Formats: sequence, structure tokens, C-alpha cells
Amino acid sequence: MRHRSLSWLSGITALSVIVAAQVVSSAGDTQSLVARADVPTVAPGSDVLAGITVVPQRIRGYDYHRAAFGDAWDDDNDAPGGHNGCDTRNDILGRDLVDKTYVSIKRCLDAVATGVLHDPYTNQTISFVRGAQVGASVQIDHIVPLAYAWDMGARDWTDEIRIRFANDPANLLAVQGQANQDKGDQGPAAWRPPNQAFWCQYAMQFIAVLRGYGLPVDEPSAAELRGAASTCPAG
Repeated sequence: MRHRSLSWLSGITALSVIVAAQVVSSAGDTQSLVARADVPTVAPGSDVLAGITVVPQRIRGYDYHRAAFGDAWDDDNDAPGGHNGCDTRNDILGRDLVDKTYVSIKRCLDAVATGVLHDPYTNQTISFVRGAQVGASVQIDHIVPLAYAWDMGARDWTDEIRIRFANDPANLLAVQGQANQDKGDQGPAAWRPPNQAFWCQYAMQFIAVLRGYGLPVDEPSAAELRGAASTCPAG
């Protein structure tokens, strides 16, 4: 049985998230944006939103539908980790949980059976046990929510790009289930992680996804992202 941990940016292609070197640096390597890795640093005087279009507000079209981004967690996608014999949700559980045991299931030959999540959103330690309520305690969050991306321009993308976006590990994080529910499809203007120590990483990951996929950001969220990024140590 293969026991693997997906690399955060392995197999990255043109649409994958790249953080500009002049804005963000790290004491680590290209995996610096993983939740458990070192906090990224921000160069003094730099604009973390450089190159990202800021629009006055998010206009909700109310025409968002999850199916536009493909079947949930389908392994048949072109994101890093796609077509590897394990669906996206189980890939991310395998990447983000620690102290894991494994089980073979239909959607993944080496799915996490038990493990521990050190939740970046709440700073809680959560025991994970696969079962009927598997999605209650630990859920997979889209850092940039699908509905937010839809309203900001993803409705005009091709199906292939939307499916990639929905399954891109750079936009996914295993988190406490209730925190994910509380966040919903809100952008940074309306929601930040309760754990203030994670604000820097959350902001920089959100910004990196926007930049990688050419998405704009609404002005209220831009202000919150800049504020959250100001909590990052200076590089």
C-alpha cells in the first residue's frame, strides 16, 4: 500500500499558483505555503496585491452551481495530484493530517483511516476517524471559495479550468468542519480564520490563488488581505 504525502506544488503547470519572489520569501522551499510550514515573509514596502485587479465590490450573480466545477473531488482532473488513483479529498487528508493509518476504499487505495488534524483555522487538534460522519469533524476548504471565484470571473472559464481550480491542492486545506461551515462562500471582507496566528498564511495563500488564476478581488477584501498580510514577518 502506498503511503504518500502530496507535495504542495508538485507537478505544477502554467495555471498553478506561484507567489512572486519579490513579495514573498520563505525560510523553506517551494512547500512554504503548506499550513504546517514556516510563516511566509513579506518584503517591506511591497504590495502583496501587485498585479491583481481590485474591483469595487463582489457582484453576486446568484447563478453559481457546484456542478460547473465538476463532480466533487473527482480524481479525473488536470490539477497536481489528479489521475493518481485517489480522489482529491483523500489526497488532501493524506497531505494535511499526521499520525495516520490507512485503509483501501473504492475512491482511494490508501485513504486515511485515522489521523490527527492540527487545524490552522481554529488552532484546535482534531482526531479524525473515517466513518459515516467522516465529513463532520474535518472538511476540505477551498481557500478561495468556488462561489466567490464564480462571481469574480470563473463563470467565463472553460470547464477544464474550473475543474482544475476546484481540485488544485494550492487552493485546498483540511480544516475543522464547523469553521468551514462558518466561512461558507465568504471572501476575506466577511471572514477570517478565528486563529489570528494563521492570518498571514491565509492571506498569502488567498492572494497566491487569485494571482495564479488571474482573478480580481473586491475592494473590501483587498483591504482585509493587506491587513492580514501586515501580520507577516518582514523579509
